[in-house]
Amino acid sequence: MASVEEFEAAIARVNGLPKTPPNDVLLKLYGLYKQATAGDVSGKRPGMLDVRGRAKYDAWAGRAGMSREDARAAYVKLADSLA
Repeated sequence: MASVEEFEAAIARVNGLPKTPPNDVLLKLYGLYKQATAGDVSGKRPGMLDVRGRAKYDAWAGRAGMSREDARAAYVKLADSLA
């Protein structure tokens, strides 16, 4: 399990990366971040014309049921693999 401090340090490492990761990795990071900070997704899925919003929603919804602690740990592990 990753502590809140480790999670926040991982966020800082990701934000400080010299090169932006590929979109699929960014979506994984987004889904894990939202699950870790807000819990399961809420609200309606964006419409077909909002491609970016729909992809972000799907990345978050794919983590539904995952505990916040597990999401933090997965985020830290993914961030470590990028560094």
